Amino acid sequence: MILELLLFGLLLLGGANTGIGKTTAMDLARRGARVIMACRDRQRAEAAIQEIIQETGNSQVIFMQLDLASLQSVRSFADNFLRSESRLDLLINNAGLVNGGQTVDGFGMIFGVNHLGHFLLTVLLLDQLKASGPSRVVNVASKVYTMGNVDFKCLTTHRDLALGSSDYQLFQKYCHSKLCNVLFTYELAKRLQGTNITCYSLHPGVIKTDICRYTGFLSSFFMAPIIFFFFVDAESGAQTTLHCALEPGIEHLSGHYFTQCAPLMKIELKARDDDAAKKLWELSESFCGLS
Repeated sequence: MILELLLFGLLLLGGANTGIGKTTAMDLARRGARVIMACRDRQRAEAAIQEIIQETGNSQVIFMQLDLASLQSVRSFADNFLRSESRLDLLINNAGLVNGGQTVDGFGMIFGVNHLGHFLLTVLLLDQLKASGPSRVVNVASKVYTMGNVDFKCLTTHRDLALGSSDYQLFQKYCHSKLCNVLFTYELAKRLQGTNITCYSLHPGVIKTDICRYTGFLSSFFMAPIIFFFFVDAESGAQTTLHCALEPGIEHLSGHYFTQCAPLMKIELKARDDDAAKKLWELSESFCGLS
């Protein structure tokens, strides 16, 4: 069976044209998959697509416009996808940014892009995933979820994960958003019990990309030597994503969090908080106008 991969760009972290996104797309295209790269930046995405086609010989690598910072864009994307594609075997939610400001809909940018946009599109595509099953949803999270919390009072009042816009405060929001990714996957797995869809969240490793060009000068200055010595390359970082996407026999681990191509069985309790996961789902539904 040809896998159809819906791959979300990393946006400010390089999109599907660099880093894990591009490496994942390259690998799956090489395996013969029909790859749909959903990105905001058409020019950069199409440049990456041409490189992938040349490297793999697979011409079934396609760009579709998507801005996760706009719920209307997410809905339009889902409508266009469902009209043009007959199946969806694999959905990889790969976007992540560390950026201030607000989305089109007035949510904190990090919350809106890293969690809410992925939540809405996943829900909109569930019927297609069920019809194409067995199928999988893979949510790229991060180990920094361990430093995150979900402040529901702040979310309800300010539509953001926290207040503030300093580099440190933005990083805190990023950690909170990664906990949202893990909780979303956990709750999704419970709601998908008895279906032919499984889902997984993961830590890809700390990736050596051009992320520092989106941070302040001081952050870039101090991060550069750390990146040089300790971060892994994109090919190594993509392996856990590919494992969760392709490895047979892991269906019983739906909802689990993976690292280094293996499930983390001793995960922090806040990542398995049933009440928080359910509340986040219901609040996300409300924010997206689904409830």
